[in-house]
Amino acid sequence: MHEKPTPSGGGLSFVIAWYIGITVLYFSGLLEKDLFFALLCGILLAAVSLIDDILDLSALIRLIVQFITSIAAFWFLGGLRPVIIPEIEVNYTFIIYPLAVIGIVWFINLFNFMDGVDGFASVQAIIICLVFYFFTWNLIALLLAVTVAGFLYWNWPKARIFMGDVGSTQLGFILIILGIYFHNVKDFSILNWIMIASPFWFDATLTLFRRWRNREKLSEAHRKHVYQRIVQAGYSHVKMIGFLVLVNIINIIFILIYREIKFLQIPLFVLTLIIYYLITRQVDRMVPFRNDHAVKPT
Repeated sequence: MHEKPTPSGGGLSFVIAWYIGITVLYFSGLLEKDLFFALLCGILLAAVSLIDDILDLSALIRLIVQFITSIAAFWFLGGLRPVIIPEIEVNYTFIIYPLAVIGIVWFINLFNFMDGVDGFASVQAIIICLVFYFFTWNLIALLLAVTVAGFLYWNWPKARIFMGDVGSTQLGFILIILGIYFHNVKDFSILNWIMIASPFWFDATLTLFRRWRNREKLSEAHRKHVYQRIVQAGYSHVKMIGFLVLVNIINIIFILIYREIKFLQIPLFVLTLIIYYLITRQVDRMVPFRNDHAVKPT
C-alpha cells in the first residue's frame, strides 16, 4: 500500500520489550506461571518469523512452527474451559481442542494478513488490550498495549517502518493466548474475545474464502481485503483507522449490553456479522473483488 520501499521488521522492537516485560512481571510475582510459559512459546515463532522477514521461508516451514508453538502454548494453558451452551454436549478432547489449536494458528496468520495499512494492526491490538484491561485489570494487558503503542509512533501514517511478520504474527499469537487464558480464569469469556476480534477475523476469513473460490494462489500477496480496498477507493490510512475504531466502539457497546442481558449475546453477534457483510458488499461496489484467476494476460 506504499509507493516507496519502507523498512520492515520493526515489530522486533516491541517483541523484545514484551518478553522483557513479562519476565519482570513473572519474577515479581505478578504473572501466573502457566501463562508465562505459554507466552514464552512465542519466542520460537518470533525467531522463525524474523528469519522469514529476512530470507522468505517456505509456507510449510512457517506453518509447522506455528502449529508447534500453538500446541505447546495450549498445553501450558491447560486447554480450554468448557463454553456453556445449554443442551449441547461436545467432546472437548477430540473436537474442541484440535479446533482451538487450528484457531490459534489461524489467528496468528490472519493478524499477519491484516497488517497492510499504516497503524492498522497496532491500533486493533491496542484496542483489544484495553478491553482486556477494562474487564480483568490484569497488568499484562496494559503491558502489551504500552509496548505496541511505542511502535505505533513510528508506524502511524505515513509509516516510517512496518512491523513485519515478526511483529504481526507475534501479536496474533499473544492476543489469542491471552483470550484463552482470561476465558479459563473466568475473567473474560472467549465469546467476548471473538466479538472484539471480529473486525480482523471476519475480513481475513471471508477474503481467504473468496480467493480460494476464485482458484487464486493463496500464498501470493494481494490487496483484496476490505480494509485495503477502502484505501484503494480513496480513503486515507488515518480515515481507515478511524473507521476501525468506530467499528470497535460498536462492538464494545454490544459486549457491555449482552454481558448484562445474556440472551442478547447471539442476536447481537449475528447482527455484527450482518453489518460486516453489508460493509463488504458496499466496498465491492466501490472496488470490485475481481477474479484474478480468470483474467487472461494481454
